[in-house]
Amino acid sequence: MHVIQCSNDCKPPLAQLLLSEREKENGCGSDDDDAARSGCDASRFIVGSNMGWTTNVNYTIWSQDKHFYNGDWLFFVYDRNQMNVLEVNSTDYDSCNSEHPITNWTRGAGRDVVPLNITRPYYFISGKGFCCGGMKLAVNVENPAPPPVATPSKNGAPTHRGGIVLPVVLTVGAMWETLIDLLAMGGFWA
Repeated sequence: MHVIQCSNDCKPPLAQLLLSEREKENGCGSDDDDAARSGCDASRFIVGSNMGWTTNVNYTIWSQDKHFYNGDWLFFVYDRNQMNVLEVNSTDYDSCNSEHPITNWTRGAGRDVVPLNITRPYYFISGKGFCCGGMKLAVNVENPAPPPVATPSKNGAPTHRGGIVLPVVLTVGAMWETLIDLLAMGGFWA
C-alpha cells in the first residue's frame, strides 16, 4: 500500500508528497498500521497505488482495507489529457453522471491532491466515459480514534507508554529554557 504519513507541519503542495528518506526514518514514512498514526497526523494515499487513477483498476478493492481519517489526503495521478477527477454525490456516483460535479479537482498536470477535511462519505469519478469502465472511488472519512489515556502506575502516578519518556522530555525542556534565559541575561559565563 502506498500511504505517506507526515507530521503536523504537512502542507498540500506536491513537492511535499514524496518524503525524503530522512523524513521516513523519523517516523513519518509509509505504514499500514493505524496505531502508528499516533505520531503522525495525516496520511496521503496515492489513489490506485502504483497504477494511479486509470482504467483497469478496481478502486473498491483498492480502498477496502484502508481507513480514511479527517485530515488525510488523496493523491490522484493520471493522464490529464484523457481523464479527470470529479467529486460527485452518491446518486451521480452510482449512475456515473459527471454533468454536475460538486468539485472538479482536475487542476492541471494530472497530479491532483484532494484534502479529506470533513467527516463524511466522498465520491469521485472520472468523466469522459471512464467512470462506466470502473474509474470511480468512494471513501468514508472518519474522525481518528482518541489517543490512549494515561493509566496510573503501581505507585499511583500516571504513566504513558514508555513511562519515563514524558518526564524526561519535560525535564530536558525545562533545563533548555533555563539555559536560554541565562544566555539571554549574559549570566551563564559572567
